[in-house]
Amino acid sequence: MTFNTVKRHFRESIKSLGRNSWMTLASVSAVTVTLILVGVFALIMMNLNKVATDLENDVEIKVLIDETADEAAEQALVKNLKTWASISEVTYSTKEDELNKLVKDFGDDFKLFEQSNPLRNVIYVKAADPQQTAKVAKEINKHDYIYDVMYGEGKVEKLFNFLNISRNVGIVLILGLLFTAIFLISNTIRITIIARRDEIEIMKLVGATNSFVRIPFLLEGMWLGILGSIIPIAVVTTLYHNIYKIIAPRLQGELIQLLDFSPLVYQVSALLLLIGVLIGIWGSFMSVRKFLKI
Repeated sequence: MTFNTVKRHFRESIKSLGRNSWMTLASVSAVTVTLILVGVFALIMMNLNKVATDLENDVEIKVLIDETADEAAEQALVKNLKTWASISEVTYSTKEDELNKLVKDFGDDFKLFEQSNPLRNVIYVKAADPQQTAKVAKEINKHDYIYDVMYGEGKVEKLFNFLNISRNVGIVLILGLLFTAIFLISNTIRITIIARRDEIEIMKLVGATNSFVRIPFLLEGMWLGILGSIIPIAVVTTLYHNIYKIIAPRLQGELIQLLDFSPLVYQVSALLLLIGVLIGIWGSFMSVRKFLKI
């Protein structure tokens, strides 16, 4: 393909946008509305995914050591757990440390137990894969010198199920919006192609190849996608900037945090631009394909 041919394709695709201004406006509007929704959902889902990951990583197993275990047995148990590939973090805490935590969290009333501490030495464990917390806890419970293993049984499984469902629902919604955008662009460009069907037939009869006819339409779809992504990028950037400025300072020191403004908005903006271009090209490709069979 020569440079002049490429230049001709670009020129024709841009001219077509002007000749079919109402259809161009309809297509760009469809893409704009859809990508705004995709962008907002993407921001929500990426932040929800971070919250979910933070919650998962905060889940830990509390291993209460039996009082019959001496210091050597306790250290052997800690050393053994650190060798497990399914465990990412092991922390030993004496019963004195545990009592100090209670005093710090709930007040000086617990200092009454300093003379006869009823607590046990503890090992805190985090699973390498938080989703496997219950399985790891059951394996730990099989070892000697284990009095009890606590990890929020029942609640943890419900939490993980809820987080997985939330992620899957978000993915389905975004995919649904993308297919809607492809459908709208495809139909809009199909109407344009029908109006130019005679032109396409003449080009085919004089020997134009399918690619020669198709490329201007693909470029036209690309322009529609680019134009349709400009406003969504601006909306998403402005929206998240204002939300981050208001909410982020109030969450400092908390477990739940928003994703940083940068690079999140740049990632989402690039994603919206890429999606706009891809669905524009794909919508054009699907529309023009059936009209090339002469």
